Amino acid sequence: MATKKSYNYDQYQVRKTKRWVNVVVTIVLVIWAVINLYPLYWMLAFSLKDNDQILVTNRFGLPKGLPSEWIWSNYKEAMNTGPIGKFFLNSIIITGATIILTTLAAMMASYAITRIRWRGSEAMNRIFMLGITIPIQASIIPVYLVVSKLQLINTPIALIIPYSAFALAMALLICTGFMTQIPKELDEAAYIDGCGRSKVFFTVILPLMKPAVATTAIYTFLQCWNELMFAQTFMTGLKSMTLPAGMAQLFGSHTTQWGPIGAALVIATFPTILFYVLFSRRIQDSFIAGAVKG
Repeated sequence: MATKKSYNYDQYQVRKTKRWVNVVVTIVLVIWAVINLYPLYWMLAFSLKDNDQILVTNRFGLPKGLPSEWIWSNYKEAMNTGPIGKFFLNSIIITGATIILTTLAAMMASYAITRIRWRGSEAMNRIFMLGITIPIQASIIPVYLVVSKLQLINTPIALIIPYSAFALAMALLICTGFMTQIPKELDEAAYIDGCGRSKVFFTVILPLMKPAVATTAIYTFLQCWNELMFAQTFMTGLKSMTLPAGMAQLFGSHTTQWGPIGAALVIATFPTILFYVLFSRRIQDSFIAGAVKG
């Protein structure tokens, strides 16, 4: 009887300890969520204020909370000050083309490296991985010389090709790591059924790589959508600018209306949040699949 009471007491202590651990973990996660979500709240509040509300600070030197007067006209002014719609369209075209080109190239290259036997495949993979060590800022001068000689300044190709080239190394690393976990018996079964190599790639391998494709797409999207240095260098014409470069047009020579700039930031940030929400499930699936297969 004493042993049973002792056992029940130990179980009670374990459950009590787990409850406290859960409470502490929940508190930490809530605090972490607030820290990460506060910049979004700050940006939304910032976009609905005028200069008087923005520049008035509290004793901590931080802008106050919700605006005393909600100025929705900041969004209209942001759209009318510069061709924000054109900037937005340019960013969508360039980013979308870069995602498609990078993902397709990474998928095909990873398939050739991991599924096809040929001399030099490992060496080629190492060469691709060297791209991770090269910062994009270090290549701006030689890339600019090439782009200018090809007369591609102020064209989408001037950004699509460099963006794809610098995103390819990380995309290939993601796709190669995932593709090595796919059993090669699937390829052999498809070959027995009469499928060619290209059909095996598009009908067997590609559907299984959706989580890796989503991860690659989000990584490439974030790298391209927020890039400023190349965009300002290669897109000097007003109608060819991307959204980050075009937003600089909202700054005045003498005075700056910060409310419309905040509204433009919200407009520029919304696609990033939406893109992540749409593809975040795929990224979680890739982590789960990698853990199970590993």
